[in-house]
Amino acid sequence: MFGNFLYYIVVLLVYAAYQPSADPFFSAGETFGLTLTLVLVFTGITRYRFHRTEARSVRIGPEHLDSRLSSVQLQLSVLAVVFLGLQIYLINLVEHLSSVPLIGPLPTFQALMCLVLFTGYLSVIWALGYRILHRHYPMAVSRRNYVWSNISFGVPALIPWLLVSTTADILTFLPFEAPRWFLETPGGQVVYVALFLIAVTVFGPVLIQRFWRCTPLMPGPARSRIATICRQAGVGYRDILQWPLFGGHMLTAAVMGVVSRFRYILVTRSLLQHLQDDEIAAVIAHEAGHVRKKHLLFYLLFFMGIMVTSYLAFDLVIYLLLYAEPVYRLMVFTGISQTTVTSILFTLFMVGFFLLYFRYLFGYFMRNFERQADAFAVNLVGSAAPLVSTFRKIARYSGQAPDKPNWHHFSIQQRIDFLAACDREPLTAVRHDRKIKRHITLFLLVLIATGIAGYQLNFGAAGKTISAHLMEQILLRQLTENQDNPKLYAMLGDGRHAQKRYGAAIAAYEKALSLAPDAPHVLNNLAWLYATCEDPAFRNPIRASMLAQKAVAIAPSAELFDTLAESHFINGHRDAAVKAAARALDMAVRNREYYQSQLQKFRKAPLPAEPGA
Repeated sequence: MFGNFLYYIVVLLVYAAYQPSADPFFSAGETFGLTLTLVLVFTGITRYRFHRTEARSVRIGPEHLDSRLSSVQLQLSVLAVVFLGLQIYLINLVEHLSSVPLIGPLPTFQALMCLVLFTGYLSVIWALGYRILHRHYPMAVSRRNYVWSNISFGVPALIPWLLVSTTADILTFLPFEAPRWFLETPGGQVVYVALFLIAVTVFGPVLIQRFWRCTPLMPGPARSRIATICRQAGVGYRDILQWPLFGGHMLTAAVMGVVSRFRYILVTRSLLQHLQDDEIAAVIAHEAGHVRKKHLLFYLLFFMGIMVTSYLAFDLVIYLLLYAEPVYRLMVFTGISQTTVTSILFTLFMVGFFLLYFRYLFGYFMRNFERQADAFAVNLVGSAAPLVSTFRKIARYSGQAPDKPNWHHFSIQQRIDFLAACDREPLTAVRHDRKIKRHITLFLLVLIATGIAGYQLNFGAAGKTISAHLMEQILLRQLTENQDNPKLYAMLGDGRHAQKRYGAAIAAYEKALSLAPDAPHVLNNLAWLYATCEDPAFRNPIRASMLAQKAVAIAPSAELFDTLAESHFINGHRDAAVKAAARALDMAVRNREYYQSQLQKFRKAPLPAEPGA
C-alpha cells in the first residue's frame, strides 16, 4: 500500500512539470472523447490482465499467486501513470481544464482534477482485482470497502501539497505584494515549503486520523496493555485509536506524530482479535521503537532532502539535456516544440530521480528502520519469540509468502532471521544501531555538500556563467537552423546583456530589429542599454531616445516609460524624464516603490555633465 503514496506524488510531478500549450491541438470535445476512450481501454486491459492471472492461478500455485498479483498491480499502476501523462501532454487535458470556471484560475483545482482521474484509474485496478483476491484469500471486507481503504491510505500523501498549493493560490489573489514577492524568490519557496512540511508533520496526524475515521479504543484489557507498553517505552501519545483499515480486517498497527500531543497509536480490530497478549505487546513495542529512534523525524528530513536537492539541481540539468546533441536532433526531426520537449524531459528526469531516491535511498533507510524498531521491541519485551510468532501469523493470515521481497520492509523471513540473531547475540542490535548512525551521518554530509554545490551552480557566479554559456550555445545552434528568427536574436541579446558583454548584446539586438523593427521588447532593452550602460563607450543617448519613444508608441507600459525616462534624462531633458517617470508610476501595478524612487531621482539628481554626448 505504500506504493500508493509514490504513485500520487509521481502524478503531481508529472502535472507540475508540464508547460501548457498556447494553441491546443485538440478541441474540448475531442479531448473529452479521447479521455473517455483511454479510460475504457485501460479498463479493458486491466480486466484482461486479472482474468489471465486468475486462469493461471491453478498452475502457478497459491505460494506464487501473491507475488504474481503484486506484479500485475504494479504494472497496471505504472500504466495508469502513463495514460494520465498522455492525457496531460498529448491531448490537452490541462489546457481545457484551465478554461473551466472556478477551476481555471486556480492551478490547485486543475491538479486535483488530474488526481481524481488518476484515482479513477487506480480504483479500476482495485475493483477488478478484488475478485481474484477474494477468491484465493477470503476477505470479510466488501469490494467497496476494499477500494475505499486503498484510496484513503494514499490520499494523506497529498495533504502537504494541497495545503502548500492552496495557500499559494490564495496569496496570488490577495492585494499584498510582499508575500507574492517572497514566494517568487528561490529562497522564499524553499522556506515556505519547508515550514509547511514541518507544520503538516506536527499537526497532520489530527487530520489523517479523522480522514481514516479512526475511533478511540474502548477502555479494557487491550487498551491497558497498549498503554503499559507505551509507558515502559517512554512514549507519550494523545490517544489510542482503532484503525478501520480494510474494515479492520488487516492485521497491523501504526504510530503517527512526532510530537506526543499530536501522536496517535493505531491498531486494527483484527490485530486485537488474532494476537496473544505478549504478541500485542511486542507489536506496540515495535511502534514505540519508531518514536524512540526518531524515525518520523528522519522521514521528514528525507522529504526535505529531495526537495532541496531537486530544486537546486534541475535547472542546470534541463540546460544540459537541451544542449545534448541527440535531444536537439530529435526536436529538429520530429518538429516538436522546445517547450514540449523541455516539459517531457523535465518530467522524465524528475520522475526518474524521485523513484530512484525513494526506491533505493529512502527504501534502504525504511527497511533498516524497521529492523531497528524490531530490535528495540526485543530489548523492551525481553524476547524475540512474540514478534516472531506475530510475523508468522501475518504471513499465514494474509497469504503472503514469508520470503516475498519488499522495497520498504525486509521480507518476513529476513525479519525473523534478524530477530533470532538478536536473541542469540544481544550485540547484534547494538551493531545495527551504529550502522544506521554512520549511514545517516553520511547521508547528511552528502545532502549538505549537494545543497552547497547546487546552490553555487544555480545562484552563484560560476553557476550563472555555466547556465548563460549553455543557453547561448543552444540559441546559436538553433540560429543555424533558423537564421531569420528575431526572437532568437532577442534572447541572445538579453543573455549577453546580463553577462555585461555589451558589444555582443548590441549586435544581437540590432540584428533582431533588422528582422522585426517593431518589436517593443527589443526596442526597450536596446534603449535601456544605450541609456544606462555602465561603460560609457557603449552609450548612445540619441539612439536610446529614438528607440524608447518608438517602443512606448507601440506598446505603452510602465517598464517602457521607465526606459523612456532614462533616455530623456541621459540626453539632459529633465522635464521630459519626470513626465515619463510619472506616467510609468501611474501605469505600474507592481513594484511601485521602484517607480516612485525613479521619479524622485529624475526630479533631484544632477543632469549628466555632457547631455547628448
